[in-house]
Amino acid sequence: MEFRFTEQQERFRKEVQDFLKAELPPGWSEGGLDLDEDGGDDAKDAFAQTLAQKMATRGWITARWPIEYGGLGWTPLEQVIFSEEMTRHKVPRTYITDAGVSNVGPTIAVHGTDEQKASWLPGIAGAKERWCQLFSEPNAGSDLASLQTTARDDGDVFVVNGVKIWSSGAHKAKWGALLCRTDPDAPKHRGISYLIVDMTSPGITFAPIINICDVYSFNQVFLDDVRVPKSNLIGEQNRGWYSGTTTLNLERSFIRHAIISQLYFDEVLTVLRDGADGHNMLDRNPALRHKLADIAVDLRVARLLAYRVAWLQSQGDPPSYESSVSKLYCGEMAQRLAQIVMETLGQYGQVKKDSKFAVLRGKAQQIYLTQRGITIGGGTSEIQRSLIARRGLGLGG
Repeated sequence: MEFRFTEQQERFRKEVQDFLKAELPPGWSEGGLDLDEDGGDDAKDAFAQTLAQKMATRGWITARWPIEYGGLGWTPLEQVIFSEEMTRHKVPRTYITDAGVSNVGPTIAVHGTDEQKASWLPGIAGAKERWCQLFSEPNAGSDLASLQTTARDDGDVFVVNGVKIWSSGAHKAKWGALLCRTDPDAPKHRGISYLIVDMTSPGITFAPIINICDVYSFNQVFLDDVRVPKSNLIGEQNRGWYSGTTTLNLERSFIRHAIISQLYFDEVLTVLRDGADGHNMLDRNPALRHKLADIAVDLRVARLLAYRVAWLQSQGDPPSYESSVSKLYCGEMAQRLAQIVMETLGQYGQVKKDSKFAVLRGKAQQIYLTQRGITIGGGTSEIQRSLIARRGLGLGG
């Protein structure tokens, strides 16, 4: 493994940095959207779209897609560099890495008809519309093939009934990618179809799911007799499971989590040196220094694990268990860091940003709460350990 980026890759990093310095408001990277939630206000959402559209003129929104599907054919290492700089500068990810870019667009590019590609891909590539996924259900999460939402054939349309959950940004999305069961008698992974749904269709209602940080980004989505044109079927009917699992070698290193933790760690060190109570908290607490030293090592390891995943992909060797190692390590390390900060700051860590006693702009309590879910979303730590055991160590069935 080469531990340095090439001169060409570093020039690309500089290009991204220069663009962001020119486009982001002064001081944005020092404040900005620290947690990058979908639950921002309308002004932030409008800014996110405007910035994404400027990136779209450079082809950056869909640059990770292969050239034959309208992308720039970025290598996984270029994807890592882009993700690093987006995270380091705290760029809002709406429209840049939403479901349309990361999942639906690649699926349409591979399995869609020419008409479908012409209808939907330009809007995704141009950051013109928001998309969401309608995959998980109350009783079908990690075991997604157990989904029970049905789509009944009714002439030129499917009539959809069911409930979806954890649909990020669905209340703001124009389009949704839906996995539903079109043949209830077929075996578990068969009889599933992939439909594109207009989220303004009659029969769609939303139940907000307010997360632990009091932010509205998740939804429970109810579909009652929703009529979806058959022209919105992606791929073959009853073979949607295979369309839904389409991947196009997109980078999955979890570098974003490593960079978020590094930025937080750097902020925390500054606060502890200044002292929430006006005294250097590191000078008088050797045990705390040792804990932070451990985290500093963990942060370096986390970044190298992320680089390793991207490097393997760049060598044409798709990672099997390495992505699970990276996600597991980054997630649990982030939780350890959040725990140490809360224990150290004590009552100061519980104060929100609108208080005169706030430190770290009130982020300590927010990050502590947010990181509870980092080892759940995208595959739990238990699932990752099972994958590592089976694929990496050859254990189990």
